[in-house]
Amino acid sequence: MTATLEPPDILSAEFARDPYSAYRLLRDEFPLVWHEGMQTYVISRYEDVQRAFKDPVFTSENYAWQLEPVHGRTILQMEGREHSTHRSLVAPAFRGKALTERFGPTIRRNSRDLVDAFRADGQVDLVDAYATRFPINVIVDMLGLPRTDHDRFHGWYTSIMGFLGNLAGDEAVAAEGLRTKAEFEDYMIPRIRERRAHPGDDLLSTLCAAEIDGESMTDEEIKAFCSLLLTAGGETTDKAITSLMADLVAHPEQLEAVRQDRTLIPAAFAETLRWSPPVHMIMRQPAEDVALSGGIVQAGRTVTCLIGAANRDDRRFDRPDTFDVLRADLDHSRAFSAAADHLAFCLGRHFCVGALLSLFEIEVGVNDLLDAMTDIRFAGGEPPPETGVFTRAPGRLLLEFTPS
Repeated sequence: MTATLEPPDILSAEFARDPYSAYRLLRDEFPLVWHEGMQTYVISRYEDVQRAFKDPVFTSENYAWQLEPVHGRTILQMEGREHSTHRSLVAPAFRGKALTERFGPTIRRNSRDLVDAFRADGQVDLVDAYATRFPINVIVDMLGLPRTDHDRFHGWYTSIMGFLGNLAGDEAVAAEGLRTKAEFEDYMIPRIRERRAHPGDDLLSTLCAAEIDGESMTDEEIKAFCSLLLTAGGETTDKAITSLMADLVAHPEQLEAVRQDRTLIPAAFAETLRWSPPVHMIMRQPAEDVALSGGIVQAGRTVTCLIGAANRDDRRFDRPDTFDVLRADLDHSRAFSAAADHLAFCLGRHFCVGALLSLFEIEVGVNDLLDAMTDIRFAGGEPPPETGVFTRAPGRLLLEFTPS
């Protein structure tokens, strides 16, 4: 008697250990599957996830229960004119000269300070010493808040990410996230009001002063955006740096190619976003019934889009399970725009507003790390395992190296 094939459970321990095998099975046999525990449809093929990110029928109304309890109402759950207005209010600070000239020195200083602390040691846990600290410190400094609060923000970041990744519904984790929201609000609102009265040359002042057609952001909206920036900007860059360095060290020839030609750093980052993205799943909610591979999704139902699966779909990418910085089917000129081939930053109207900030941080960070370390190798000789389900990367990255 032949056993009936069952779809993988994305909340199982087996899935957490090796989602990539499960992704393959989902794409090939279960492209649309209902997960009863999470009350969501799960989609995994590139064409379906791409459509969910680009087609206006797929809304972000799910963020009302997913993100709003811990962040407040953010730009991610806005649609139409409200969304375009708020995006226009915040986006200019994250591109062009406003990014490279105004905040470039802050980004470079934070990276250099962290690298200087271990560059002579010959060994490092890159996650603890650098990756989790760098983007959070940058955000605090960009906002013009005290550097002495770096550790406080790191704690808030960890708590909020625990809330957002709490797919199993742990009540203690949820309560900690809500406590953090209250603490963050008590901290930020008085500082927002102070910046309105006495603006400076920092991102928080820019957000307070931004205005389009007579519309500006409220104190609550600025606070919510700062909370979102802390997690969306921190988590993606944290895990991207970790995964990128792990991917390169695991592929010495490609590491050496990037070391010799630093213009390849964006290509290496783009391939990491495809091969081992920081965020493996994002949710959407269709406003009407939608036909996808495998069946119909009813209006109003949550859809979990498996980015990690779609980015390795052999229907879209050649040799999808191979890490290749120079792959021909990933257009690096579009990799950090709303027209990207990979899906790590979403697509269309909700494309990540901080993508260019992330790229700038990666370029600065990887250059600093390669300048400080030669002969980089895994402590113990083997690549570390990835951890996480909603977001994913090695939990520790123990490296040995020869100081430069």
